[in-house]
Amino acid sequence: MTTSRPTATQSPMSDPNATPPPIAVPPFAVIPGAQVQHTLQGQEQQIMELIEATYHLHAVGESVNPPSYFLRFPDRPTARIIALPASIGGQARVDGIKWISSFPDNVQAGIPRASAVLILNDHDTGYPFACLESSIISATRTAAMAASAAHRLSQGRGTRPTRVGFVGTGLIARYIHTFLAATGWSFDEIGVHDTCADSAAGFRSYLQATHETTRITVHDSPEQLIRSSDLLVFATVASRPHVTDPAWFDHNPLVLHVSLRDLAPEILLASTNIVDDIEHCLKADTSPHLAEQLTGNRDFLAGTLHDVTTGRVALPQDRPVVFSPFGLGVLDLAVGKHVYDEAARTGQLHVIDGFFHELSRHG
Repeated sequence: MTTSRPTATQSPMSDPNATPPPIAVPPFAVIPGAQVQHTLQGQEQQIMELIEATYHLHAVGESVNPPSYFLRFPDRPTARIIALPASIGGQARVDGIKWISSFPDNVQAGIPRASAVLILNDHDTGYPFACLESSIISATRTAAMAASAAHRLSQGRGTRPTRVGFVGTGLIARYIHTFLAATGWSFDEIGVHDTCADSAAGFRSYLQATHETTRITVHDSPEQLIRSSDLLVFATVASRPHVTDPAWFDHNPLVLHVSLRDLAPEILLASTNIVDDIEHCLKADTSPHLAEQLTGNRDFLAGTLHDVTTGRVALPQDRPVVFSPFGLGVLDLAVGKHVYDEAARTGQLHVIDGFFHELSRHG
């Protein structure tokens, strides 16, 4: 069945004295990954602007974003499943939760590390009204967040890097590159490093198909890549710091520390540190959390990306700038609601008839 459901932005009451519409249980829709990808394809600039608007809503208190819950397993110590509940106001007015698993051993079997679903809940009734495949949504919001940070932080420093290096060459790295390329970035040189040679070679082939005239180098060591890059993207599955020497960053690059656990605390303490949300980033043994444990304070943090965007934090030229984003659940909600609204607008929602069965309180 294909149908559409009015969104909160489509039916506001202009008359404050009007009788409110009756509350009803919304139909329940399922949006698979192919539909998610098709909806988001080619919308990189729009999604980046949506992410920036969502960060603004979060900064001014128009969101609820409690701590994420990490489900860990004694028999599978490298694996985890994370629950990210959230609520967002503004025009979206939606609640929900992302349930995302990270099983690094999947990579050895040739399947992606992460899988996810996103549940959207109706603002008025609390009923779930959609379940979306969310690994693509998660990768998209992460890439949009990284592209936004690259733009805002380089703007804050007054220079735009022309040499980019990717440490980690999986799905997230590919999405970040796509968003950078689609939002106006071009590079004279692209460096690649991954502990898996096949992954590095595959990412290089992907880049060569996109950048026919750009020099692309696969580096044998992270030091080689870091020293030769002005913009660094860390998108690994590292569970603890593996880059430990601050001297590798003496050329003061802009660092998108997307995977959060690559850099030793000593590197952060020698850098200007920007996060997306302080309380969320300083948890779960992230690199910023380790720096806090080492120093006993948070003085090493300069502020948030929103602080930079609004001019409350200035960025120096004589230190590395490291952006460490936790990635908030409200971002997933914003992108997921956008996908839902687009599917509803085009009449492509697949509704599961009768998903909610017991709808009478008294039978």
